Amino acid sequence: MAAADDLQFQEFDDATNLLAANPDATTISITDTNDKPKNQRGPAGKLGRDEDEDLLGNEDSDKAELLAGQKKSAPFWTFDYYQTFFDVDTYQVLDRIKGSLLPLPGKNFVRLYIRSNPDLYGPFWICATLVFAIAISGNLANFLTHHGQRGYRYVPEFHKVSIAATAIYTYAWLIPLALWGFLMWRNNKVMNIVSYSFLEIVCVYGYSLFIYIPTAVLWIIPNEVVRWITIVLAMCLSGTVLLMTFWPAVRDDNQRIAIATIAVILILHALLAVGCKAYFFDPPEQVKTTFISATTPVTINGTTLASNRT
Repeated sequence: MAAADDLQFQEFDDATNLLAANPDATTISITDTNDKPKNQRGPAGKLGRDEDEDLLGNEDSDKAELLAGQKKSAPFWTFDYYQTFFDVDTYQVLDRIKGSLLPLPGKNFVRLYIRSNPDLYGPFWICATLVFAIAISGNLANFLTHHGQRGYRYVPEFHKVSIAATAIYTYAWLIPLALWGFLMWRNNKVMNIVSYSFLEIVCVYGYSLFIYIPTAVLWIIPNEVVRWITIVLAMCLSGTVLLMTFWPAVRDDNQRIAIATIAVILILHALLAVGCKAYFFDPPEQVKTTFISATTPVTINGTTLASNRT
C-alpha cells in the first residue's frame, strides 16, 4: 500500500528550469480549459475568415447590438426616444459618407458602417442639402443657358425648392418604407432571409444620395455631355451601395423575386437621377415658345404692333 506522502501534491522545481531553457514552449492552463495556447496558430484560411467576420460582424454580434439598442430605447412619446436617432458624431457621419462614395467590393454597407449605430442626422441633412443644391443649380444652369438671348429676363424659380424637396424626401422615406415592408413579408415566407430595420434602410438610402450633391453642382456647366457623364458615374457609385446592401437580403429568396427586387431598386434610383436632371436642368419646351412669341410682332386689323413682353 502506498504511503500517505506519496499521495500528496508536490511542486516540481524542474518546470521552472524547463521554461527557462525553452521560453517558446507552449503552455496550457488546466484551470481554464477554454483558453487556447498562446503560441498556437491556425490555418491561414481560417484567419482570413475570422478577419472578415470581425469586419462585417456575425449574427451573434448583430443580435447583441440590437438587444443593446432595445435596452436603452425610451418610449416613443418622449423626446429621448427621438434623440437617440441623432446620437452620432461627426467622425461617424464622415466615415459613412466616405463609405457611400467609395463602396468596397463584397462589403455590406449596413454591417460595416450602420448597424452599430443607425442615425437620421446624416440622411436628413444630406437630403436637405441635395434639395437646395438641385434647386439653386437648376436656376443657375437655366440662367447660363438663356443668358444673352433676346427678350430673356431672369426670374428666380423658387417653386423648384418645394418640388425638389417633395421628390427627394418621398424617395428617401417612402421607398425605404415599402422595401422594409416587402422584406418583412418575404422574411415570413423564407426564414433565412437577412432582415434590416426600417432605420437601417433609411440610412442606406440617405447616405447613398450624397454623391448627387457635387453632381448637381457640376450640372451647372451648360454641356450635355458633361452632365450625362456625371450622372452615369453618380448612378453607378450610389447604385453599387444599394446593390451590395440589399442583394444579400434577397439572394436566398426565389431567384425571380430576388432579381426583380434588385431591378426595381435600381430602376427607381435611376429614375430619380434622370428625372431631376430632365426637370431642373432642361428647360421645358413651353418656355422656349414663350421667348419666341414674345419677340414676334402681332397684327390686329391691319396694324402691326410690336410686343414688349419678356
